[in-house]
Amino acid sequence: METAYLKTPIGYAEFQGDMNGLASVTVFDEEKPIDIIPEALEDAVYQFTEYFEGKRRKFDLKLNPQGTDFQQKVWKALLGIPYGKTVSYLELSKKLGDVKAIRAVAAANGKNPLWIIVPCHRVIGSNGDLVGYAGGLHRKKWLLAHESPVKQQTLF
Repeated sequence: METAYLKTPIGYAEFQGDMNGLASVTVFDEEKPIDIIPEALEDAVYQFTEYFEGKRRKFDLKLNPQGTDFQQKVWKALLGIPYGKTVSYLELSKKLGDVKAIRAVAAANGKNPLWIIVPCHRVIGSNGDLVGYAGGLHRKKWLLAHESPVKQQTLF
């Protein structure tokens, strides 16, 4: 497993993966070393950079997250949430075929190892509240604002 780091507007992103695909992306507040990027992770770092520059709305990467069959099913469903849109945990549970599985869906969402690429930040509470983001609600808020089709403009 190889590792690379990238400074982003929401912290330092850590990429882990190999030629079998990207296994994880997490974001930290602590400064991380920005060294040579391993070949297996070059495309992930490049696409992430484009995302933060506002030039990319969808990732095209070979993914290799590790999780249970149920977690994999939830993460696959997350990939279907379009850029700039949100769904509630309840909606996601219904889409997966079991409204009673809302807590299990939320737990699987929280275990997503591929932050931003598998867009768990696009899942919100049924009342529209920003709830449950492993990276912190400040990051979730930033990501949703970044993806919003309506950008706040300044008057001056």
